[in-house]
Order: sequence, then C-alpha cells, then structure tokens
Amino acid sequence: MSRPHAAALIEDAVNARIERLLRGRGWGNRVLTHIGYGSTSFVRVFARVVLGRGGSGGPPSRQDATGALAPAHYERGWRVFLAAPASGVPVTVTIGERTVHARSDRGGHVDLVAHDHGLAPGWQQVVVHAPGTDPVPADVFIVGDDVDFGLISDIDDTVITTMLPRPLIAAWNTFVLRAKNRHAVHGMAPFYRAVLSAHPGAPTVYVSTGAWNTAPPLTRFLLEAGYPLGPLLLTDWGPTNTGWFRSGREHKRDSLERMARDFPNIRWLLVGDDGQHDPQLYADFAEARPDHVAAVCIRQLTATEQVLSHPMGRLEAPARPSATHSVPTYWAPDGHAMRRALEEAGLIGKPVAADEQPSRPGR
Repeated sequence: MSRPHAAALIEDAVNARIERLLRGRGWGNRVLTHIGYGSTSFVRVFARVVLGRGGSGGPPSRQDATGALAPAHYERGWRVFLAAPASGVPVTVTIGERTVHARSDRGGHVDLVAHDHGLAPGWQQVVVHAPGTDPVPADVFIVGDDVDFGLISDIDDTVITTMLPRPLIAAWNTFVLRAKNRHAVHGMAPFYRAVLSAHPGAPTVYVSTGAWNTAPPLTRFLLEAGYPLGPLLLTDWGPTNTGWFRSGREHKRDSLERMARDFPNIRWLLVGDDGQHDPQLYADFAEARPDHVAAVCIRQLTATEQVLSHPMGRLEAPARPSATHSVPTYWAPDGHAMRRALEEAGLIGKPVAADEQPSRPGR
C-alpha cells in the first residue's frame, strides 16, 4: 500500500494527541449508531466511536430509524463537528445469535458487513458495544428476496434546500443554521411515500457528499419532514489517505456501484438535482448498468438556486447528458411534478394520503 497523504498523517497525529489528552482527563468511549441495511444473506452496520466526558460520555446516542436522538442534536450545526474520534477501538456487534468483532478506523467509524445473520426482512435491530460503554441498538433495514425495486436519493437540493456547492452558503447551512430551520423541497416527501406505497418492501437509500458528522440532524430532519427513512451513505470529514479532501463524485459513483453489487436483482429509481453532478453521474451509471435502473428523476433548480449553487453563478439551464435508450429520465421542478410524471409512466399508483406516515419501525 502506498504511503498515506501528508494531510492524513498530520490529522492522525493531531487526533492521537487529542485522544491521549482527553483520555488522561477521564474521557471515555461513546458509541453513536447509524441506520444500516442488508439482505437475507448479509447486513451492513454503521457506527462511530467518539470520546465523551465521564466514562461512556453520557447517555448512548442512538442514530436510528425511530429518530430517538439526544436533544443536543438540535443544536447549531457546528457542534456536530466537535466530536473527537476514538480510533482503533475494539467494537462488538451482536446480530441475532451472532457476535461479530471489528475496530473503529482513523475517524472512529465502523463499517461492518456480516453474513448468515438470520434476520428476517424488514426493520430489525443489532446492538453495538465498545469498552466502557453500554450496548447501543441500531436499526437495520433487511431487504426481502422478492424485492426488485428501490429508491436512491441525493440529499442537498433534492430533499433539503442547502445550495451546497457555494462555500459561504454551505458553511452557513452546515455550521450555523439549526437543522430544524432547514426547508424540505416542495412535494418530495409525499412523492417518495407514493413510490414506496407502490413498491412494498422497497429500500430507500440516501447518498450525499455530506460528512458523517451531520447524520444525526439529517435523520431527524428526514423523520420530521415526512420522508421515508433509510441508510445514509455519507463521507468522512477532513483529509484522506490520498489528499486533503475526498472526491464527492467518486463517493457517489462508488455508492451506486455498491448498491448494484449488494442488490443485483433490484432496479433503482435514482433521484437527484441539476445543481451538481447528479445528471451525468446517473446517466453514466444507467448507461453502464441499464438493468439496475428503473428510471431517473432530476429536480430542476430555480434560477435563483442555480446562481447560489455555483461559485460563478449562471442563469441558463444546465446542459443535459445524452439520454440512454433503455432508461427513462424525467426532469421536474418539485416532487409533485415528479409524481405526476411517474404516475403517467405507470411506475407508481394513486397519490398517498396526506396523513400517511413514513416507513419506519413500528415502535
């Protein structure tokens, strides 16, 4: 393996010094769990080990599909970036009757895949435990063998308005604005619920270039805005082994390929926006794997959003990638128009009732 990038080496050295200092002052491990996913043959579990005051750092933080989050996650966005990662911590994951072992990586993250788990399709729970902590449950969504449809969605400017590419706007939304003050894109939540109503048991996966630090407030936002819940495939914050920052396009491309490998029998509805690279990424994926894509839906940003979403600003409509012959692509300004388009195409049925709740564990 090639030598890690200097930025990663510097970050690791700083984090190691901070960890020694905090542990010397009595700080201990704290486990945060995220929504995972799987099939009847495997399960993928996400968690993170960070440092907190006083032994386990207070009550365990459960980042799962029930939305049972600590009140602190409603604070301003910058607070979620202050967590000190605990690297190299042994972690035990209990999955049904099985016990699987792993270690947190350089950012404190745990991304574990286990086979022969014995979990039934639907929402299930696993338990994550690290030394000095109480066991923390995590929800995972197990996809049934008979499911052949799924939904993959971008987050920024697709389900939530953030205008992410512009640095100042992104910094304001990420570090200052409270999660509960962000706005859902018009009509997207009922559109997603209509899709899942037409395809019972279908998984929903959110793919974003955002940092894992933002997972707790993002999941709370999705829950309260009425979106169906599912795993968030995010990125680590800070330098990587190859450079100062990771490639957002590469992360999304790799995530799409991972979904195609993990669920070879599922055809995905890909939903994104035209403010970044979603149209080209989805078109490339559909061209390479047409049997894995049912349709592509692209939300068209308004002229104001287009200006805010690009450093140089532009008012003209972005160029559209060449359409594939086998995968239909729909362009619409909001979720209501997308739903009408898919209804006409026969991919979904009648609109969902306004009081319908998003898919999540019935607890």
